[in-house]
Amino acid sequence: MRSRTPDRLCAEAVDVALAVTEEAAGPQSVGEHLGVVAEGDRVVTHFFACKEPAYRGWRWATTLTRASRAKVVTIDETVLLPGDDAVLAPEWVPWSERLRPGDMGPGDLLPTEADDLRLEPGWTGEDDERFPGFPEVVGAEVPGVSDGAETSEAEGPGQDFVVPTPATISAVAAELGMGRPRVLSRYGLHAAADRWEEQFGAKTPMAQAAPANCVSCGFLVAIKGSLSQAFGICANEFSPADGRLVSLSYGCGGHSEAAVMPKTPAPPPMVLDDLAETEPLALHPDRTASVDDEASPAEELGHS
Repeated sequence: MRSRTPDRLCAEAVDVALAVTEEAAGPQSVGEHLGVVAEGDRVVTHFFACKEPAYRGWRWATTLTRASRAKVVTIDETVLLPGDDAVLAPEWVPWSERLRPGDMGPGDLLPTEADDLRLEPGWTGEDDERFPGFPEVVGAEVPGVSDGAETSEAEGPGQDFVVPTPATISAVAAELGMGRPRVLSRYGLHAAADRWEEQFGAKTPMAQAAPANCVSCGFLVAIKGSLSQAFGICANEFSPADGRLVSLSYGCGGHSEAAVMPKTPAPPPMVLDDLAETEPLALHPDRTASVDDEASPAEELGHS
């Protein structure tokens, strides 16, 4: 049990602790004696101030001890420990917890754990004795189906079904995730949907102020799979979600039917005046009449 009272001989050996501390850290790094703490029976730690500028608030700790019934004090260790007002580095966090979306750059590799909850094992056919290899199963010939035939009806009374082609089987298998070591699990699917719903969903300020939802927008590009019932891709270059996966309940002011601009009215046809059947008009009728009415000076003299 740890003793609360420091051992007297170890506590009085301040000079011994100071000499050991200066030998380990250097005289320029060791300051005044700060106190003594009992670590156990006949085990005492002496604290000295640290003068290093980079370790403000830290202190040197030298532990002394002695054997039972012995009067000679021995050295245990000397370390640098933080004090109550020491400047400490933030608590170390694993890289997997520090990683944030957008941190990856060109050439970076992000490993996934073997038991990642977002993924689950896929089906490749390698472990199934009936199907030694998935590519062979997809490309295998179906009995009764000739090469190049799209479909074939099975022979036999009461049997009328269509055998799919290898290309159709391959497309369906690829969509289901066959051939991949791991596929998206239900947990990973729901986590992705919640994340996308938070970014471009019905509860965002943009959607709250939108005149209509994306489900009725002409710029929405439909997707396949189970997510097609709740998400689509925005193709409006002026929308803040252009090229992003958006919820069908999301919306913005760029909705295709929100504010349809009216068509520009066609201008009326040009009308030209027809002057063919009218008499020409004088450019200055008032001036012409005044000139004709005026008499010449010779005429005025002849009448006089």
